[in-house]
Parts: sequence; structure tokens; C-alpha cells
Amino acid sequence: QVQLVESGGGLVQAGGSLRLSCAYSGRTFSDYTMGWFRQAPGKEREFVGYISWSGGRTYYAHSVKGRFTISRDNAKNTAYLQMNSLKPEDTAVYYCAADPYETPRATDYMYWGQGTQVTVSS
Repeated sequence: QVQLVESGGGLVQAGGSLRLSCAYSGRTFSDYTMGWFRQAPGKEREFVGYISWSGGRTYYAHSVKGRFTISRDNAKNTAYLQMNSLKPEDTAVYYCAADPYETPRATDYMYWGQGTQVTVSS
């Protein structure tokens, strides 16, 4: 019954933009931190960023800061990852996750979505 579902992945050209969505249900996720992570083939899962329960605070990995923006709309039970100026190295499966704490550590997150593939061509 606890569910996080990512959508919006696909193939884009370098320099392009893509917005991922994460619909959440089954828990009171409105007061949870929503994190975004990504995992490329053969690589460990990497922190992308998070947004606080109220949406008032965000934190980003250095690799995406200035290009990616996380937002949320608790009335719609949805978090977003707006990705601009995409680079080939952004290619990965992207996951959303939820946890009561504000943390960049993947191991701290309690709930995870299934992931959505983002591929950036050069």
C-alpha cells in the first residue's frame, strides 16, 4: 500500500531538459523528506538532492547544483525533479525516496520508488 512511483524519464539530447515526477501515497508523506537518487550501470546509487517536508529547504549534490531543481506539491502528493542543461553523465536510473529525516544518505531512506530511466545523448 505504501507506494512511490516515478515517471517522466526518457531520451533527451545534451543540453535539453526533462522533468521527473514522483507520486506518493499510502503514508503521510507530506511530512517526509523527499529525496532523489540515481544509479548508472556498474555504479553505486548516488545522491542527487532532497526537499524538506514543507518544501522550504532543498539540498543538492555538487554535480547537479544549478542545473536541477527539486520541488513538491503536497496537495497533489507529488514531488518533482526538474533537470536542465542535461549532460551525458546524467544518464542513469533515477529514483525518488522518502524518509522522516533530511539526509543525503541512501541508506537512511525508508521508502523507494521503482526508478525511471533517463538517457542523455551527446
